[in-house]
Amino acid sequence: MTQETTALKQQAAARAVEFVEPGMVVGLGHGSTAIWAVRRIAALLGEGRLTGVLGVPCSRQVEEEARALGIPLTTLDEHPVVDLTIDGADEVDPQLDLIKGGGGALLREKLVAQASRRLVIVVDESKLSPRLGTRWPVPVEVVPFGWRTQAAFLESLGGRPALRRTGEGAPFVTDHGNLILDCAFGPIADPPRLAAQMKGRTGIVEHGLFLGLATDVLVADATGVRHLERKGG
Repeated sequence: MTQETTALKQQAAARAVEFVEPGMVVGLGHGSTAIWAVRRIAALLGEGRLTGVLGVPCSRQVEEEARALGIPLTTLDEHPVVDLTIDGADEVDPQLDLIKGGGGALLREKLVAQASRRLVIVVDESKLSPRLGTRWPVPVEVVPFGWRTQAAFLESLGGRPALRRTGEGAPFVTDHGNLILDCAFGPIADPPRLAAQMKGRTGIVEHGLFLGLATDVLVADATGVRHLERKGG
Protein backbone atom coordinates (compact mmCIF):
# COMPACT_ATOMS: atom_id res chain seq x y z
CA MET A 1 0.00 0.00 0.00
CA THR A 2 1.48 3.34 -1.01
CA GLN A 3 1.62 6.36 1.25
CA GLU A 4 -0.74 8.14 -1.13
CA THR A 5 -3.34 5.35 -0.88
CA THR A 6 -3.05 5.32 2.89
CA ALA A 7 -3.57 9.08 3.01
CA LEU A 8 -6.66 8.80 0.81
CA LYS A 9 -8.13 6.11 3.07
CA GLN A 10 -7.49 8.24 6.14
CA GLN A 11 -9.14 11.22 4.45
CA ALA A 12 -12.29 9.27 3.55
CA ALA A 13 -12.49 7.67 6.99
CA ALA A 14 -12.20 11.03 8.74
CA ARG A 15 -15.05 12.36 6.61
CA ALA A 16 -17.19 9.34 7.49
CA VAL A 17 -16.68 9.90 11.20
CA GLU A 18 -18.26 13.34 10.78
CA PHE A 19 -21.58 11.48 10.51
CA VAL A 20 -21.17 10.06 14.01
CA GLU A 21 -23.20 11.90 16.66
CA PRO A 22 -23.10 11.69 20.47
CA GLY A 23 -25.01 8.74 21.87
CA MET A 24 -24.94 6.67 18.68
CA VAL A 25 -24.47 2.94 18.40
CA VAL A 26 -21.83 2.64 15.67
CA GLY A 27 -20.81 -0.40 13.66
CA LEU A 28 -17.01 -0.64 13.49
CA GLY A 29 -16.00 -2.14 10.16
CA HIS A 30 -13.11 -4.49 9.46
CA GLY A 31 -10.25 -3.75 7.10
CA SER A 32 -7.48 -1.34 6.20
CA THR A 33 -9.84 1.57 5.48
CA ALA A 34 -12.37 1.13 8.26
CA ILE A 35 -9.65 0.91 10.90
CA TRP A 36 -8.82 4.56 10.31
CA ALA A 37 -12.40 5.42 11.25
CA VAL A 38 -12.09 3.36 14.43
CA ARG A 39 -8.93 5.24 15.37
CA ARG A 40 -10.54 8.59 14.60
CA ILE A 41 -13.58 7.77 16.76
CA ALA A 42 -11.24 6.78 19.60
CA ALA A 43 -9.32 10.04 19.27
CA LEU A 44 -12.51 12.13 19.40
CA LEU A 45 -13.75 10.20 22.42
CA GLY A 46 -10.42 10.70 24.14
CA GLU A 47 -10.54 14.43 23.46
CA GLY A 48 -14.11 14.68 24.77
CA ARG A 49 -15.34 15.94 21.39
CA LEU A 50 -17.55 12.85 21.03
CA THR A 51 -19.48 11.27 23.91
CA GLY A 52 -21.79 8.38 24.63
CA VAL A 53 -20.81 6.31 21.59
CA LEU A 54 -20.99 2.51 21.71
CA GLY A 55 -19.23 0.41 19.09
CA VAL A 56 -20.32 -2.89 17.55
CA PRO A 57 -17.15 -4.50 16.12
CA CYS A 58 -17.40 -6.50 12.90
CA SER A 59 -14.53 -8.86 13.75
CA ARG A 60 -12.46 -10.10 16.66
CA GLN A 61 -9.50 -8.14 15.35
CA VAL A 62 -11.48 -4.89 15.36
CA GLU A 63 -12.86 -5.72 18.80
CA GLU A 64 -9.34 -6.08 20.18
CA GLU A 65 -8.16 -2.83 18.62
CA ALA A 66 -11.25 -0.90 19.73
CA ARG A 67 -10.84 -2.13 23.31
CA ALA A 68 -7.17 -1.17 23.28
CA LEU A 69 -8.14 2.31 22.06
CA GLY A 70 -10.74 2.71 24.81
CA ILE A 71 -13.92 2.62 22.71
CA PRO A 72 -16.88 1.33 24.77
CA LEU A 73 -18.31 -1.75 23.03
CA THR A 74 -21.65 -3.47 22.84
CA THR A 75 -23.24 -6.29 20.82
CA LEU A 76 -26.11 -6.76 18.39
CA ASP A 77 -27.91 -8.73 21.08
CA GLU A 78 -27.80 -5.71 23.38
CA HIS A 79 -28.45 -3.17 20.60
CA PRO A 80 -30.18 -4.88 17.65
CA VAL A 81 -30.51 -1.56 15.81
CA VAL A 82 -27.27 0.17 14.83
CA ASP A 83 -27.48 3.89 14.08
CA LEU A 84 -24.52 4.05 11.71
CA THR A 85 -21.89 1.67 10.42
CA ILE A 86 -18.64 2.74 8.80
CA ASP A 87 -16.95 0.09 6.70
CA GLY A 88 -14.84 -0.39 3.59
CA ALA A 89 -15.48 -2.34 0.38
CA ASP A 90 -13.51 -4.21 -2.25
CA GLU A 91 -15.64 -3.10 -5.18
CA VAL A 92 -18.45 -0.55 -5.63
CA ASP A 93 -20.73 -0.33 -8.66
CA PRO A 94 -22.75 2.70 -9.87
CA GLN A 95 -25.82 1.54 -7.88
CA LEU A 96 -23.67 1.50 -4.71
CA ASP A 97 -23.88 -2.27 -4.50
CA LEU A 98 -20.73 -3.85 -3.13
CA ILE A 99 -18.38 -6.78 -3.00
CA LYS A 100 -16.98 -7.18 0.50
CA GLY A 101 -15.09 -9.85 2.37
CA GLY A 102 -11.52 -9.36 1.23
CA GLY A 103 -10.54 -9.17 4.90
CA GLY A 104 -12.47 -12.32 5.76
CA ALA A 105 -15.14 -10.77 8.03
CA LEU A 106 -18.08 -10.74 5.60
CA LEU A 107 -20.48 -12.67 7.84
CA ARG A 108 -20.31 -10.27 10.76
CA GLU A 109 -20.03 -7.30 8.42
CA LYS A 110 -23.30 -8.23 6.72
CA LEU A 111 -25.07 -8.92 10.01
CA VAL A 112 -24.11 -5.47 11.27
CA ALA A 113 -24.89 -3.82 7.91
CA GLN A 114 -28.40 -5.31 7.84
CA ALA A 115 -29.02 -4.00 11.35
CA SER A 116 -27.85 -0.48 10.48
CA ARG A 117 -30.02 2.52 9.77
CA ARG A 118 -27.18 3.94 7.70
CA LEU A 119 -24.20 2.19 6.12
CA VAL A 120 -21.38 4.52 5.13
CA ILE A 121 -18.74 2.91 2.92
CA VAL A 122 -15.30 4.49 2.64
CA VAL A 123 -13.08 3.70 -0.35
CA ASP A 124 -10.44 5.17 -2.59
CA GLU A 125 -11.27 5.63 -6.26
CA SER A 126 -9.60 2.35 -7.28
CA LYS A 127 -12.55 0.45 -5.78
CA LEU A 128 -15.10 1.94 -8.18
CA SER A 129 -16.20 -0.44 -10.93
CA PRO A 130 -18.71 -0.38 -13.79
CA ARG A 131 -20.03 -3.80 -12.75
CA LEU A 132 -19.47 -6.02 -9.72
CA GLY A 133 -17.03 -8.83 -10.38
CA THR A 134 -15.00 -6.87 -12.91
CA ARG A 135 -12.05 -6.38 -10.59
CA TRP A 136 -12.68 -8.59 -7.59
CA PRO A 137 -13.78 -12.16 -6.87
CA VAL A 138 -16.80 -12.77 -4.66
CA PRO A 139 -15.74 -14.17 -1.27
CA VAL A 140 -18.01 -17.05 -0.27
CA GLU A 141 -17.91 -18.32 3.31
CA VAL A 142 -18.56 -22.07 3.54
CA VAL A 143 -18.61 -24.67 6.29
CA PRO A 144 -15.47 -26.84 6.24
CA PHE A 145 -17.44 -30.09 5.93
CA GLY A 146 -17.73 -30.97 2.26
CA TRP A 147 -16.37 -27.64 1.10
CA ARG A 148 -15.31 -29.09 -2.24
CA THR A 149 -18.97 -29.73 -3.06
CA GLN A 150 -19.58 -25.99 -2.60
CA ALA A 151 -16.65 -25.26 -4.92
CA ALA A 152 -18.24 -27.52 -7.55
CA PHE A 153 -21.58 -25.77 -7.08
CA LEU A 154 -19.97 -22.36 -7.58
CA GLU A 155 -18.31 -23.66 -10.73
CA SER A 156 -21.77 -24.70 -11.99
CA LEU A 157 -22.83 -21.06 -11.58
CA GLY A 158 -19.96 -19.94 -13.82
CA GLY A 159 -17.44 -19.10 -11.13
CA ARG A 160 -13.82 -20.04 -10.61
CA PRO A 161 -13.48 -20.68 -6.87
CA ALA A 162 -10.15 -20.75 -5.05
CA LEU A 163 -9.69 -21.72 -1.41
CA ARG A 164 -8.31 -18.73 0.47
CA ARG A 165 -5.06 -19.42 2.26
CA THR A 166 -2.91 -17.61 4.79
CA GLY A 167 0.56 -16.31 4.01
CA GLU A 168 1.93 -19.57 5.39
CA GLY A 169 -0.19 -21.61 2.98
CA ALA A 170 -2.73 -22.96 5.48
CA PRO A 171 -6.46 -22.57 4.77
CA PHE A 172 -7.76 -19.21 6.00
CA VAL A 173 -10.27 -19.75 8.83
CA THR A 174 -12.87 -17.10 9.67
CA ASP A 175 -13.85 -15.92 13.16
CA HIS A 176 -16.66 -18.49 13.02
CA GLY A 177 -14.48 -21.40 12.02
CA ASN A 178 -15.44 -21.47 8.36
CA LEU A 179 -13.48 -21.38 5.10
CA ILE A 180 -13.61 -18.82 2.29
CA LEU A 181 -13.76 -19.56 -1.41
CA ASP A 182 -12.78 -16.53 -3.48
CA CYS A 183 -14.92 -17.02 -6.56
CA ALA A 184 -14.09 -15.12 -9.75
CA PHE A 185 -17.21 -14.68 -11.89
CA GLY A 186 -16.01 -11.83 -14.07
CA PRO A 187 -18.53 -8.99 -14.58
CA ILE A 188 -21.78 -10.19 -12.99
CA ALA A 189 -24.81 -9.61 -15.22
CA ASP A 190 -27.44 -10.21 -12.53
CA PRO A 191 -26.07 -9.86 -8.98
CA PRO A 192 -29.44 -10.40 -7.22
CA ARG A 193 -29.97 -13.68 -9.06
CA LEU A 194 -26.46 -14.90 -8.25
CA ALA A 195 -26.88 -13.86 -4.62
CA ALA A 196 -30.13 -15.81 -4.35
CA GLN A 197 -28.57 -18.90 -5.93
CA MET A 198 -25.69 -18.88 -3.47
CA LYS A 199 -27.89 -18.10 -0.47
CA GLY A 200 -30.13 -21.06 -1.25
CA ARG A 201 -27.30 -23.58 -1.11
CA THR A 202 -26.83 -25.58 2.09
CA GLY A 203 -23.21 -25.29 3.23
CA ILE A 204 -22.78 -21.74 1.98
CA VAL A 205 -22.92 -19.60 5.10
CA GLU A 206 -22.75 -16.18 3.43
CA HIS A 207 -21.43 -14.43 0.35
CA GLY A 208 -19.73 -11.12 -0.28
CA LEU A 209 -22.40 -9.51 -2.46
CA PHE A 210 -23.77 -6.64 -0.37
CA LEU A 211 -26.79 -5.51 -2.37
CA GLY A 212 -29.07 -2.62 -1.40
CA LEU A 213 -27.29 -2.05 1.91
CA ALA A 214 -24.98 0.93 1.44
CA THR A 215 -26.71 4.28 1.90
CA ASP A 216 -23.59 6.40 1.39
CA VAL A 217 -20.21 5.90 -0.26
CA LEU A 218 -17.33 8.28 0.39
CA VAL A 219 -14.73 8.15 -2.37
CA ALA A 220 -11.31 9.67 -1.80
CA ASP A 221 -9.14 10.72 -4.72
CA ALA A 222 -6.45 13.28 -5.38
CA THR A 223 -9.04 16.07 -5.54
CA GLY A 224 -10.75 15.32 -2.23
CA VAL A 225 -13.68 13.23 -1.00
CA ARG A 226 -16.85 12.69 -3.03
CA HIS A 227 -20.08 11.76 -1.28
CA LEU A 228 -22.29 9.38 -3.26
CA GLU A 229 -25.79 8.61 -1.98
CA ARG A 230 -28.09 5.75 -2.90
CA LYS A 231 -30.84 6.94 -5.21
CA GLY A 232 -34.22 6.94 -3.55
CA GLY A 233 -32.58 6.43 -0.17
